[in-house]
Amino acid sequence: MRSNRAKVRAGVSMAATLPMLAGALALGIPAAHAADNPGRDTLAGTKPAWATTKADKGATSDNSGVSARVYLAGRNATALAAYAKAVSDPSSASYGKYLTARQAEDRFGATEAQVAAVRSWLTSAGLKVTGVTRHYVSVSGDVSAAEKAFGTQLHNYAKGSRTYRAPTKSASVPDALNGAVLTVTGLDNAPHKATHSDTLPPPDAVFKNAGPFSSYYGSKVATTLPDAYGGKIPYAVKGYTGKQLRAAYGAGSYTGKGVRVAITDAYASPTIAYDAATYAKKHGDAAYPTGRLRQVLPDGYTHADECGASGWYGEETLDVEAVHAVAPAADITYVGGASCYDDDLLDSLSKVVDQHLADVVSNSWGSIETAQTPDLAAAYDQVFQFGAVEGIGFYFSSGDNGDEVANTGTKQVDTPANSAWVTAVGGTSLAVGKGDKYLWETGWGTEKASLSADGKSWTDFPGAFTSGAGGGTSKTVAEPFYQKGVVPNALATANSATGNRVVPDISAIADPNTGFLVGQTQTFPDGSQQYSEYRIGGTSLASPVIAAVQALAQQAGGGKAIGFANPSIYARYGTKAYHDVTDNPTGSGLAVARVDYANSLDASEGLLTSVRTLGADSSLKAVKGYDDVTGVGTPAGGYVESYRRR
Repeated sequence: MRSNRAKVRAGVSMAATLPMLAGALALGIPAAHAADNPGRDTLAGTKPAWATTKADKGATSDNSGVSARVYLAGRNATALAAYAKAVSDPSSASYGKYLTARQAEDRFGATEAQVAAVRSWLTSAGLKVTGVTRHYVSVSGDVSAAEKAFGTQLHNYAKGSRTYRAPTKSASVPDALNGAVLTVTGLDNAPHKATHSDTLPPPDAVFKNAGPFSSYYGSKVATTLPDAYGGKIPYAVKGYTGKQLRAAYGAGSYTGKGVRVAITDAYASPTIAYDAATYAKKHGDAAYPTGRLRQVLPDGYTHADECGASGWYGEETLDVEAVHAVAPAADITYVGGASCYDDDLLDSLSKVVDQHLADVVSNSWGSIETAQTPDLAAAYDQVFQFGAVEGIGFYFSSGDNGDEVANTGTKQVDTPANSAWVTAVGGTSLAVGKGDKYLWETGWGTEKASLSADGKSWTDFPGAFTSGAGGGTSKTVAEPFYQKGVVPNALATANSATGNRVVPDISAIADPNTGFLVGQTQTFPDGSQQYSEYRIGGTSLASPVIAAVQALAQQAGGGKAIGFANPSIYARYGTKAYHDVTDNPTGSGLAVARVDYANSLDASEGLLTSVRTLGADSSLKAVKGYDDVTGVGTPAGGYVESYRRR
């Protein structure tokens, strides 16, 4: 299923249609025996919450087509989760004793007998097997065959202004399969489209920042603009580069050499190699030798128009250039999804795990937790757990809409950043001063007020909330062991007396007002395609920055994979490894001045001047200690060194 994650480009939200990804359950969802359905095991979470009696529009035609995936539980889902925890926990005797992809498959994957039994059951019901991977069996057929196979009826339901198909009750499987099935997806078709496009669109229209700019924080003060917080304020930076970020986050002499970083997004920028090489040359980053940047792409693409394929080019460009800027010697593999839907992005993650394409994986996409479904939670968490046992760590951006109230009307976290098996990366506003000196950070949260018509004041100062780092307490995921004793009880128990997962875990630069400069080929008004640079932000920036820092840390540790990093991240809490980020580090309000082109290109249609307050993230607050904006904080000079073998 799909959703929207706002990628913030110099403070302008560029909506990208992204997948609705399910939340994380600590041990997956094994089939539970259904007392009211003798001889069958119920697959929890396969009936969506919107398929209510009131919304029921009647039975789906028996001849309608169904495409589904039956995910395999493997030999022992509980043992997989237990081993994933053990190899990731520094206090465990099994810490760091990773398996190869083949060893993990042989130990925890589905057996040939299980796959054969699942195939036999599906074909006997009249479904056609269209594919088999180590994770699932895909099938197609008509509604009547699907109803027979999964022990449920399929009806049409109203969902908003549209009508979609869904099961009338949770799907089930024969208990003779002995728990071989983890879950099934595709019985409801709410997000799926029948369109197909193998031709990707050209790059998006050009976007440029207007000046004046600061070259580092505070280097150019807006002396002609009104005061804010008792004094003159600096102009926003033009965009930090790798040298400044490496200094801020304690890279030292480490470069990520020998470490493989993967990036997953949808689609693929046709100009990424040229853009990345041009950007590196212009900003003093290391050149890309042969093999340093490669792409693993699907055979074709789908839903290009619906997903806004060209909008994903900028996401890939940001991720690649940010990783290389901070870890210039790390090998980068971009793994593109065929679309922005769950199945396709899940396939991309599975490729990373099945082929062990990298040890560190950055993922700048997600959805809101209220859109999650337990069936997909099980499928995603299984991949994350297989990654953990192989020494692969997944990093997900925490979101760009703060507590999501302004965006959805409901206070909630994003998913899959809420998974207990991934590292959720929050965001900050970063001040790097003269000589690349780290000055301070606030939690990322922006309020905007415009310049009055007479230029003498800011209207409605400090203005309305525009964007900020995602965070908060999950309503569906139990509190993981590594957060206990670190996350304040008030946060952990905000939605449950027993405690839930709190997001994020760690953080890095995200505020577009103190953002990162990227270079990308874009489409100009005359139709030409030219390389151009602009400032960008969002936790879509924070995630690749932290992934790059992890590459540095892995190099410092002699190349030994860090794997699923959360236990080791929390084990360092309260040490000199982190900057403890708060919303008011200077003791007075902080803000920057921004001047933007009204048409996002040039001054022909005027300029827009505004003041952007820093450290004002909706209802979320960055405070001393752990908080739900920045987690344990940001990497300090001692972080990378703390992994060095002594």
